[in-house]
Amino acid sequence: MTTERRAMAKALRRHLDGLRSLGVTALPAARGRPTPTSKAAALAHLVKDVQACRRCPLYETATQGVVSDGTPEAELVFIGEAPGREEDRQGKPFVGAAGQLLTKMIEAMGLTRGQVYICNVIKHRPPDNRTPLPEEVAACLPYLEEQIRVIQPKVICVLGSVAAKALFGPHVSIMKIRGEVREYGGIPLVPTFHPAYLLRNPEAKRPAWEDLKKVKRILLGQGA
Repeated sequence: MTTERRAMAKALRRHLDGLRSLGVTALPAARGRPTPTSKAAALAHLVKDVQACRRCPLYETATQGVVSDGTPEAELVFIGEAPGREEDRQGKPFVGAAGQLLTKMIEAMGLTRGQVYICNVIKHRPPDNRTPLPEEVAACLPYLEEQIRVIQPKVICVLGSVAAKALFGPHVSIMKIRGEVREYGGIPLVPTFHPAYLLRNPEAKRPAWEDLKKVKRILLGQGA
């Protein structure tokens, strides 16, 4: 079994464990690619689930759940770590300083925020913006997996170490895998640096831009 397949198997087990914790013992059969109407409805239902979520204690200190920004019809999904202070206040991901940089990165690709879908692994802000704990990631991962399943983008761009580890396991290093083309659920995925890291390390912006150009080529069907 390849590393990617083992990671996907682990992610599936975490997803099923999360569903069992909610009392879900059976799933409906797949009915093909979701329609625009069903996508919006499914994601609206997910927002309600997140706002009512008590799977981990993060809801106790957060102002609100932060689910996503952008369009359900996006062909490109960005996945970050967790909401920060400004995201917790506004209820949208990536609206602080790192979010402003992400917006510039998206625009440099010839896109707008309204054309992509932006979310985080963790839906409630960790206290003092600390790194999410493994049990918090495990509790929240089913929400992210549902977002990916509903949207079915052409390509995913993972931002930073927490998101990369959430999808591929704790053994991965963003320094080693950034720029690689991987797959998650059959969807091409490219990991790169988190915008917050780029703000602290401007010299990393050049390799991050190379990663984004790779994402754009995949998006356009030109290969990596």
